Amino acid sequence: MGQVGCIPKERRQRDVSRAASRLAILEAARRVATRDGARDMSLRGVAAEAGFAPAALYGYFSSKDDLLLALAADDLTSLARAMRGAGGPVGGLAGAGAAALDLLRGAETMAAASAALPGAGGGDAERLFNGRLIAVLKALSDASGMPSHSRESQCDVVLVGASLAGLALLARSGRLEVLGFSSDEMIARLDARFGA
Repeated sequence: MGQVGCIPKERRQRDVSRAASRLAILEAARRVATRDGARDMSLRGVAAEAGFAPAALYGYFSSKDDLLLALAADDLTSLARAMRGAGGPVGGLAGAGAAALDLLRGAETMAAASAALPGAGGGDAERLFNGRLIAVLKALSDASGMPSHSRESQCDVVLVGASLAGLALLARSGRLEVLGFSSDEMIARLDARFGA
């Protein structure tokens, strides 16, 4: 077998196989969400897309809400990475905000996941989502130059994050343009008020 304290080879293989299956389900769910809309996505449709029996999905995700939160957590990881890359010492809040807005406009899973949060019941998916949300707020704090050590600066970071999410919603629906504003103009205002 193996030495004491080592994970047996069979268990490692099972864990790798389980992780690969979970990833295949998430990729199938993303395709279904893109095609049908995240809110209209069904576990049966995801199972068919992934080549699984519908009941098999419950071994990986306890509900549609759980699956939506996992997709949104992946989106939050991409968002934090993009904000860190675009913010930096040169881009600041304006660069991070523009990157966030670009990603949030197309991230339908984020809106669907926000509706799923109250019903998620505080499980692993919700904890993962919350952890990734904190990483996004940390990236936003770093890009804006706002320290996150005081309650006041933490509130400012949450306000900027909420503003970006709201701007993405308005831009996605075409309402921002109808109101006579551009995304660039709004990001510049956020940067002027909250940037370093």
